[in-house]
Amino acid sequence: MSKKTAQYGSWKSPLIADLIVEGTVGLGGLTGDGDNIYWIEGRPSEAGRSVIVRLTPDNQLNDVTPQPLNARTRVHEYGGGSYIVNQGNVYFSNFVDQRLYQQKIQGENTPHQITPAPITPEGAYRYADGVIDSQNQRLICVREDHTQGGEPVNTIVSINLNNSQEIRVLVEGHDFYAFPRLSPDNKKLSWISWNHPNMPWDGTELWIADVNSEGSLGEKILIAGGTEESIFQPQWSPDGVLYFVSDRSNWWNLYRYTGTIEPLHPIAAEFGLPLWVFGMSTYGFSSAEKIICTYSKNGNSYLASLDTKTLQLQDIDTSYTAIDSLKVSGNQVLFIGSSPTESSAIVKLNLDTGELEVLRRSSQIVLDKGYLSVPQPIEFPTENGKTAYGFFYPPQNKDYQASEAEKPPLVVKSHGGPTAATSSSLSLKNQYWTSRGFAVLDVNYGGSTGYGREYRQRLNKSWGIVDVDDCCNGAKYLAEQGLVDGNRMAIAGGSAGGYTTLCALTFKDVFKAGASYYGVSDLEALATDTHKFESRYLDGLIGAYPEEKAIYQQRSPIYSVDKLSCPVIFFQGSEDKIVPPNQAEMMVAALKAKGVTVEYVLFEGEQHGFRKAENIKSAIDGEFNFYAKVFGFEPAK
Repeated sequence: MSKKTAQYGSWKSPLIADLIVEGTVGLGGLTGDGDNIYWIEGRPSEAGRSVIVRLTPDNQLNDVTPQPLNARTRVHEYGGGSYIVNQGNVYFSNFVDQRLYQQKIQGENTPHQITPAPITPEGAYRYADGVIDSQNQRLICVREDHTQGGEPVNTIVSINLNNSQEIRVLVEGHDFYAFPRLSPDNKKLSWISWNHPNMPWDGTELWIADVNSEGSLGEKILIAGGTEESIFQPQWSPDGVLYFVSDRSNWWNLYRYTGTIEPLHPIAAEFGLPLWVFGMSTYGFSSAEKIICTYSKNGNSYLASLDTKTLQLQDIDTSYTAIDSLKVSGNQVLFIGSSPTESSAIVKLNLDTGELEVLRRSSQIVLDKGYLSVPQPIEFPTENGKTAYGFFYPPQNKDYQASEAEKPPLVVKSHGGPTAATSSSLSLKNQYWTSRGFAVLDVNYGGSTGYGREYRQRLNKSWGIVDVDDCCNGAKYLAEQGLVDGNRMAIAGGSAGGYTTLCALTFKDVFKAGASYYGVSDLEALATDTHKFESRYLDGLIGAYPEEKAIYQQRSPIYSVDKLSCPVIFFQGSEDKIVPPNQAEMMVAALKAKGVTVEYVLFEGEQHGFRKAENIKSAIDGEFNFYAKVFGFEPAK
């Protein structure tokens, strides 16, 4: 069938926003308990509720947490590590009251017949990242105490499972904690800690202590880490050796501690991740002699096995280019995998047979590959003779073509964090754009994870400069190559990516429009009105506040609205505690006063990131229709 010739942006696509939202669930929190497999599904169709799901050996899939319970913790606001399973008992944090609940599993197919019951007292406490201490019949986890007013207090606590009113503080004195982990014999506890102004990818400390017979901890011993070394995922091997990931070599590599610290397999690749949420995992033990791990290199993930005796690393062949939430038990490996043509899915690997089995897909949408744009990894020159990275998606729709004289409009995507990264995994939101005739550039600007500590540190004291330069230079590179229309380029991003977007639109003259999703416009407001986890983040990204107040104002778009003259659309959640609505509203008011084309969409009840199906859909279509007006094309009906 011959293709229709139509203007870029006006192509009719089968990938409508309803399909993206209604047919998609978020997947995370993988774990196992005996032969049962558990995970969390974030469901836009249930107002974003996080539901614990169980898969039994006979392939029965059941919801564990009944309506209206929502298995989500607010520790650090970003959460993660919200539940743990032990011998048929599920312990989880409920979002509304932040109490820990116990859900007893009874029967193979009816796990929620017994009503979940709270096991922690009422009060302004939050819990995350737990482990079961079976020897002492207790749960050990991170607690965030909001009872005193001011900045909350983080500790590691134990909760008596036979008397949950008995809560004991085991570790205190640092600003933050993560990864409390028990040795196989329950006689040692390890954890990481860090203090303001560090973020966990800047510098953390790895500690161990003996667990005494009555459950208290003995002398706390610092093993590794500091203000210039990031430790990630300490984990005990089956034979009681403590392993961990460190970036002391510039790259997050695997190490172990046996009285001294030993690198396992030095390589220019990342076995660690920025700890934005609890419970992240990149490796596990199939035996004391074999680690199954995932690492990233040049923006893609790889699965591998590491022999703990020979220290040889052997790749395991899969089609997945993004691998997360890896868990290992014996010959069974679980992970969330995705690729440029396959949405994320929970995958089980049998190490004995090499068989890969998909247990649950995040999306049931099956798209004809004729509508899929395959991302092309690109490197492009940026400021100071350096190189930056990204993934380029050309327009793709098997039914349409544009005239040879026309170049496609471009949307540059600026990821959040800013210490995060984008990957080549299938993004239906990106395909929404490319199947309509847009090109997309997903940028891993300086500061992104996956390219070593030095690359991450490019953003130190330079947020709003390096990230903006890289996004602008990526767009200009594509225009110079003749791949996109340099006069029809937009930029969009959420949270920190929203800040990069607003800075690019304000301080540069590269883009003709933009979309800010809960983006920062006033760095001072962010420094003085945000949550504990990120309250000193800007010390490293911008400078000390208020000592360097002038720099904060200089790099805040709100103070330079006179320089912004292109159309912008803002999307914001009314209950966002990380970037409050006043950030967007100040910018909108200033732009309206100036007469700039501006739209503001406030979603009631949403927080930092949208979870409700109708709001996600509204934002997707709203951004597209906004650009249609700006770039002068008629969207397909």
